[in-house]
Amino acid sequence: MSTVVSNIDSSQGRSAPRAGRHLPGSEGVWVFVYADMAMFAAMFGCFMWDRHHALELFETSRQALSLNVGGINTLILLTSSMLVVLGVDALKFGRRHLAPAFFGLAAACGLAFIVSKIFEYRAKFEAGIGLTTNDFFMYYFIMTGLHLGHVVVGTGIITVLALKSRSERPGGNLAIYEGGATYWHMVDLLWVCLFPLLYIVR
Repeated sequence: MSTVVSNIDSSQGRSAPRAGRHLPGSEGVWVFVYADMAMFAAMFGCFMWDRHHALELFETSRQALSLNVGGINTLILLTSSMLVVLGVDALKFGRRHLAPAFFGLAAACGLAFIVSKIFEYRAKFEAGIGLTTNDFFMYYFIMTGLHLGHVVVGTGIITVLALKSRSERPGGNLAIYEGGATYWHMVDLLWVCLFPLLYIVR
């Protein structure tokens, strides 16, 4: 009998962590994330289809992009995602005083990405390259422009989280922070897909 009880207790002990798991943020955020990523996936597919039918044009145009700028922007967003994770963890594990700094630095990374992208666009326009130059740059400006819009919104969200976390009480509602973090990680993931697609793939 004691063996049976022991087995039940151990089984419950193993399943307890699973019962405590939950979807970060709210269901609405995830619905938006899936819909947004589906839209970008469709654009990625169209890009690859058109690229297949104009390989020389797309490759020549790709060489006009700066791999260094794209790499720096990737590093900026990856760093920002790490900071957002640290900010959420600080709230979860009783280090609330650190959360505003982590979220603030993440927002600063978002701002740095925006500034970098503006300078990149400016360089293209000064070189006579625009949305109507050819099919490659049509995709480039549309996809990176939509992504930049997401970064602007995400930077605003992370800034609000940085301000809100300054007065967050112990045991406060983390769903807001997790939802904001989920959105920001989506922005990061989209760029991780855009960077090789536009700047690297030959």
